[in-house]
Amino acid sequence: MPIAKTPEPPYYAVIFTSRRTEEDNKSYSETADLMDQLASVQKGFLGVESTRDNEGFGITVSYWDTLESIKLWKENTDHRMAQKNGRSNWYSAYSVRVCKVERAYFFDK
Repeated sequence: MPIAKTPEPPYYAVIFTSRRTEEDNKSYSETADLMDQLASVQKGFLGVESTRDNEGFGITVSYWDTLESIKLWKENTDHRMAQKNGRSNWYSAYSVRVCKVERAYFFDK
């Protein structure tokens, strides 16, 4: 996954850190792909970066233009269903942190 190309700050980042269970990897992967697709067409979406190690620990950072955009994404019907499945099937633990990005810089060879 490439590094997200975000605009000049300020903007917001939602950091989703999770520990996966061993269950239902195919359904999880399909849903994760669908959530990426759905988020990418939401008003205010700026980009996403995601990684997961072989032991099930993952971090996904999504970038948004406003807190209102984040709220609307959190309330999206399909996203709410994925959240429910995450709690009951796919995650043994997770955290969500919302941050305001006030400064950003990049390096690319």
